Amino acid sequence: MSSGTVHAVDGISFDIDRGEIVGVVGESGSGKTMTALSLLRLVPEPGKISGRILFGEQDVLQMADDEIREFRGNEVAMIFQDPMTSLNPVLRVGFQVEEAMDAHRRFTRQQSRERVVPMLQRVRIPAAKERVKDFPHQFSGGMRQRAMIAMGVSNEPSLLIADEPTTALDVTVQASIIELLRDISRELRAAVILITHNMALVASLCNRVIVMYAGRIVEEGPTRAIFKNPQHPYTWSLLRSMPRVDEVAKERLISIKGVPPDLAKPPAGCKFHPRCRFRIDKCFTEEPPLGEVDPGQLARCWVLMKNIQDPESEAMR
Repeated sequence: MSSGTVHAVDGISFDIDRGEIVGVVGESGSGKTMTALSLLRLVPEPGKISGRILFGEQDVLQMADDEIREFRGNEVAMIFQDPMTSLNPVLRVGFQVEEAMDAHRRFTRQQSRERVVPMLQRVRIPAAKERVKDFPHQFSGGMRQRAMIAMGVSNEPSLLIADEPTTALDVTVQASIIELLRDISRELRAAVILITHNMALVASLCNRVIVMYAGRIVEEGPTRAIFKNPQHPYTWSLLRSMPRVDEVAKERLISIKGVPPDLAKPPAGCKFHPRCRFRIDKCFTEEPPLGEVDPGQLARCWVLMKNIQDPESEAMR
């Protein structure tokens, strides 16, 4: 195993507006979760964050310890990937939802207690008045995820970060969780960052998508444009690796060969070139900038898919 300094997230920049839902996609190790943790200054030691993280006019990296504690949960909340490990197994679910409100002091203790059942009802937990006294192990996987969402939105944050919120859930439960996040975003006018490797979830929920690879943003733009005309070979490959129900003529699925690079010793030039079917000589030595390729759509590539005459046949070689 290599050792040294690793830039898990390297020079990324993006913004998100109130009420907008943005998907951050990529393979495991692409930097998605580390990006989310950075927004809340939760990167574990010895990790460090540099640059600026602006929330309105505030720089999160300049906040004092008491300010950042107030910021987390009140202004920005995070729904973690595995609710079974995020929920305390020996505390009742209702108490944990109440505790999330008490910790941030947006409501009085009495108000927090009175809001617990309505919050569980809001996230569509059946028989919420009775289930409020249940322990996490008495909830199904989907109900535990809904309880986590209830905790996340209990203080009515402006930004909700959902890290793989549908992992290990069956398809019907996934759909209900995604619909719930959409409704909550509308009700609270909250921005949502959806971190996932599931492009289908992004297509059904997000206004905009950010594609990450090896800690860098390689493509960004409106979801419809990205899905219709992906310009980076990595995005194109991700979309071609999954079956689509909206295709009349079924195309052969294309796998992405190789593995993501070792970030302790990243390759020169474009980080994706060792796995890219469409690379040219320049890709081996120079990393392309992230530039506009179509109105509102950015890509980090020397080639661009629109310049390749027959990508399907080249990919099959």
